[in-house]
Amino acid sequence: MAGGRGPTVRRRRLASELRRLRERKALTIEEAAERVGWSTAKVSRIETARVGITSPDLTRLLDLYELDAGKRTVLHALARTARTKGWWDAYTDSLPSDYATYIQLEAEAAFIRSFDGMLVHGLLQTEDYAREVIRSALMALSPPAEVDRRVEVRMTRQNLLLREENPLRFWTVIDEAVLARRVGSAETMRGQYAKLAEFAGRDNITIQVLPFSAGVHPATAGTFAIMEFREPYDPDVVYVESMTSSLYVEKDAEMYWYTLAFDHLRAVALGPDESRALISEMAEKSS
Repeated sequence: MAGGRGPTVRRRRLASELRRLRERKALTIEEAAERVGWSTAKVSRIETARVGITSPDLTRLLDLYELDAGKRTVLHALARTARTKGWWDAYTDSLPSDYATYIQLEAEAAFIRSFDGMLVHGLLQTEDYAREVIRSALMALSPPAEVDRRVEVRMTRQNLLLREENPLRFWTVIDEAVLARRVGSAETMRGQYAKLAEFAGRDNITIQVLPFSAGVHPATAGTFAIMEFREPYDPDVVYVESMTSSLYVEKDAEMYWYTLAFDHLRAVALGPDESRALISEMAEKSS
């Protein structure tokens, strides 16, 4: 799913659903194109989200796939909102396309389960902590104004957790190494510990710490996030980030492995209350 900035997340998901419906009818792209009188290239571009689709064209495909009325309404609504812009579009000049795609997915998610083995998750960072992380990641290759814009984006993302209506449910397992790793000054770390404790008190957020004593675990390969969505046509996605690119995992077998890994991590991690106590203890030691 990672790639160019053009296709929105909704358009990608509509394209994925149309591809699934065609395959369910056991039609090739060529056969579907012939049935509706289009070129093979047109169907291919729609299914790969390279182009959008008009309402009449969508109706023609759904007629071919014999979709029932209730599901048609959902897909037409998805098509209408596919061009909807989000707050992040104001930052398109400074956001890498992979990051912009992730923000869109995050904004539409209902529940995120995350393992964070290197840093505090961006949704939980303080402004000072985020600034240190972003400045380090950009390696002095970008001007201070660029750092400021990235920090602003990261802070805006936290509104997902804080909004009154349908706040994002977020469950993170944080490696103890994340808490021990000093980012910025001692004051920055104290602020970050306090922020984590504050977030941990919210009903929609669960924070667990994976202690050093847990030893080796299934996620030694690195950080990942499992994203669940509200709509039935939105399958779960696993987001895996590297230094230069991002990977989105959607295959059922691979999704199962990540889900199993997260379940193992939360089982061996400290409970939420114990985790909050450890965070408070580390905050006191940093004073």
